[in-house]
Amino acid sequence: MSAISPKVYVAVVGVGLVGTDFVNQLLSIPPHASPFHLISLTSSTRTIFDAANPIAPGTSWKPLLAGSSQRPDFKVLTEHLASLVAQNQKVTLVDNTSSDDVAALYPSFLEKGISVITPNKKAYSGDLSLYKSILRASETSGARFLNESTVGAGLPVISTLKELVATGDKVVRIEGVFSGTMSYIFNEFSTGRPDGPSFSSVVSIAREKGYTEPHPADDLNGFDVARKLTILSRTISLSPQTTSTSLPSLQSFASVQTTSLIPAALEGIPTGDEFISRLPEFDPHFDQMRAEASAEGKVLRFVGVVDVAGGQVKAGLEKYPTSHPFATSLGGSDNIIMFHTERYGSRPLIVQGAGAGAAVTAMGVLGDLFKLV
Repeated sequence: MSAISPKVYVAVVGVGLVGTDFVNQLLSIPPHASPFHLISLTSSTRTIFDAANPIAPGTSWKPLLAGSSQRPDFKVLTEHLASLVAQNQKVTLVDNTSSDDVAALYPSFLEKGISVITPNKKAYSGDLSLYKSILRASETSGARFLNESTVGAGLPVISTLKELVATGDKVVRIEGVFSGTMSYIFNEFSTGRPDGPSFSSVVSIAREKGYTEPHPADDLNGFDVARKLTILSRTISLSPQTTSTSLPSLQSFASVQTTSLIPAALEGIPTGDEFISRLPEFDPHFDQMRAEASAEGKVLRFVGVVDVAGGQVKAGLEKYPTSHPFATSLGGSDNIIMFHTERYGSRPLIVQGAGAGAAVTAMGVLGDLFKLV
C-alpha cells in the first residue's frame, strides 16, 4: 500500500460571512507553507469541483463560483471526495453553514474516510443519536471530526477541554459567559450600580451594532448557550477516557435547564421590530433585578454551567460579586470560560477573549484544519 500523501484536499461548503473569511485565510497561506489543496466550493445555489486543478493562493475565487452552472449535489460531492480517499489522500469537508441538512450528512462523510471540520453547532448539540453516529463513523473509518469553533469561536475551549479529559484530569465544573450577545448586554446593563441604562435600550443598541440576531428573542431565549453547554457536556461524558459521570445524557440542547429572558407576554412575537418596540414594558422588572444585585454587591451575568460533580447542566441569569472575573474581566462581547478541575483546584483555568465574529471563527476552523497535517 502506498503512503498517505502529506497533502490535504479541502472541500468547503458554505461561503457566507464565516465561509468567506475562512477561504480567504486559507488562500492567504504562502504556497510553500500550505499543504492544503482547495478543490471544491459550494454555496446554496452553486458548486465547483476540480481535484486536478486546486484553487491557488491569491486566486479571486468568488467569480469562479459565481460563474459555475453546477448545482449543489452532496451525493456527487461525497463520491468525488471518497474516490480521493480511495487513493490514500487526506480529504476534509469544511462545513461553514448552520444547516441541519448538511449536519445530518456528517456520518456519511466520515464513514467514507472524509474528515469533517465545522463551526456548525447543529450536529453536536442536536439529537443524541446523530452525535453517536458521528462518533461511531469516526471510530470505524479513522476520519476525524473537529469542532473547535462551535464554542467560543476561535478561543481554545474545546481543545482545552479535550486535553484535560485525555490527560486524566477530572473536570469538576465548567462555568462561563458563552454568548457574546449576552456578554455585551449585561456588561452594559449591570455594572454593580443600582441604576443605569434600561434593559430595552441596551438590547436595542446591541441589535443596531449587529451583536444580536435580527430577532433578539433568538438570543434572549438562551438556546445558543444551551447548545454550547450540550457540546461541552458530551465532550466529557462520551469521551473514551471517561469511565463514569454524573452528567445527564442530554438528548438534545433542549434538555438543558435553560432560563429564558423573554418576558412571557412577548413569547411568539413574530418580528424583531415589534419585539423591540414592546420590550420597554418590562424594563421595571429588569431594573428591580439590577437593584437587588447591586444591594448585594453583585452584578448580573447570563452564564452557562456544566456541573459535573453535581450532575447538572444549566443556563440562566446569575449574580456574581463585583470582584469576580465575570464582573471585572469582561469587555464588549467577550466570552470567558472557567474550568474547575482536580488539577486546577484552587485557581481555575480561564479562557477569555472575543467569542464571536467571522474572522476569529474562521481562524478556529483553519486551526482545526492544521490539526490534520
